Amino acid sequence: MRTLLFTLLLASTTLLLGCADASSTQSDASADTSDVDISALAQPDTATFAGGCFWCMEPPYDKLDGVAATISGFSGGDVVDPSYDQVTGGGTGHTEVVQVIYDAEVVDYETLLEVYWRNIDPLDDGGQFCDRGDSYRPAIFAHDDTQQDLAASTKADVQERFDDEVVVPIQPFEAFYAAETYHQNYYQKNPGHYNRYRQGCGRDARLEELWGEEAGATYLTSDA
Repeated sequence: MRTLLFTLLLASTTLLLGCADASSTQSDASADTSDVDISALAQPDTATFAGGCFWCMEPPYDKLDGVAATISGFSGGDVVDPSYDQVTGGGTGHTEVVQVIYDAEVVDYETLLEVYWRNIDPLDDGGQFCDRGDSYRPAIFAHDDTQQDLAASTKADVQERFDDEVVVPIQPFEAFYAAETYHQNYYQKNPGHYNRYRQGCGRDARLEELWGEEAGATYLTSDA
């Protein structure tokens, strides 16, 4: 009984210290994204995806050949340059996103979409996994008509796999605001907390339930 109580206490503590409360641990200025070097990319391009906690959306893309950078931030709302606390507090219209800077000659947008779908729960528009609320809603922000069409096509393919409705909207990209520096590359800077949070949130368990061996799209990454 004591072991069970300790396990439950540890899990609840992990969730309290999860993505939704990181800013209470440390807060700083928005990240400076001007140092992202795209000069070496043959065909630089940008994609923007919302898949719940942005900490968890950086790793799948960082492992892809052709991806130059991933930046955690916010899109979809009407408040200019919001803080993390503003977004998670509600009322800004923004959701957490990862912006992917990539070389389209090395990795195409369709591959980025394949990774995206297999790292989210496409049947849940009330948040993702343990993170609930509008700021964690999933979405694809299309930067142009080509991205819009490809996103719609892959969404139709994903729908064929499930009986329940795929509820991820595809929206025109309007603006992106980088989150505080503390949130950038969080999984690398704070691996212990990141891994406890991810496990406690049930993300991987749900992804495996939905996608089976394709969960996380690890078969496409450099770790495969």
